[in-house]
Amino acid sequence: MDLDFSLANVNTIGVVGLGLIGGSFAKAYRENSSCRIFGADKDPSAVAAAIEDGTLDGELTKEQIPDCDLLLVALYPEAIIEYVKSVADLIRPGAYVIDTGGLKRNVCHALFPVAADHGFTFMGGHPMAGKRTSGYRHSTGGLFKGASMILVPDDVTDFDTLATAKAIFAPCDFGRITICSAEKHDEMIAFTSELAHIVSNAYMKSPTALHHRGFSAGSYKDLTRVAWLNETMWTEIFMDNRDNLIKELDSIIHSLGEYRDALQDEDRKRLWGLLHDGKMAKEAVDGK
Repeated sequence: MDLDFSLANVNTIGVVGLGLIGGSFAKAYRENSSCRIFGADKDPSAVAAAIEDGTLDGELTKEQIPDCDLLLVALYPEAIIEYVKSVADLIRPGAYVIDTGGLKRNVCHALFPVAADHGFTFMGGHPMAGKRTSGYRHSTGGLFKGASMILVPDDVTDFDTLATAKAIFAPCDFGRITICSAEKHDEMIAFTSELAHIVSNAYMKSPTALHHRGFSAGSYKDLTRVAWLNETMWTEIFMDNRDNLIKELDSIIHSLGEYRDALQDEDRKRLWGLLHDGKMAKEAVDGK
């Protein structure tokens, strides 16, 4: 995207959580900006590795937080809330605090008032990028290239704030910045991400999976890519968004039942119709 990072007026960045996502943000800003970058992680070895390879200028401590123009919080949803509340008194007025978690309702509803009370801007963020592997050693400065970044502001009509927020992410080379409400984000993510992880994970529980070698190709790889997941993180995400996720599960369970019934009844016409409807739905949404 053609965004001007200089419009963001960001000189010092703090990154909290140096796993795949946080580490990749730190590397993107190191490679594509002249900002000072400080980082924190519960694993001291991640911080040490990021300092050693030149990504960080140093560890993010409470002393550095008031200097940060931008604080990126790459933690699990509940930990995001706890962390921002714990350092809210240290964040300078006018600074931007943006999380990178997979859910927005609980986080945004908890932290919008905190930000308003302390004079900084909190915005929900969700980069639509990732890998099968996790941890700082797998992070890359190009992870977000061409991907979508979802931003959830407190006020979707505050165009100056949105313009600054978009400019903030120029060094990350996102292909698209999507603005929406926390409710819309969680509703859509239940379908586009969470349901896909559950379906993939459940698919692998077939006893037949043990014998797939020599019989599988692209379809198997595509469907099972996200079956290998971080069960601690996804349990928290699924439970926090269970209302939207249950709705999507009910929908796909109903649809799968229709395919099964057509097969059970040897109803070729009905099965053809179900398959055709699915193909047409894909074409209508994404093209051929």
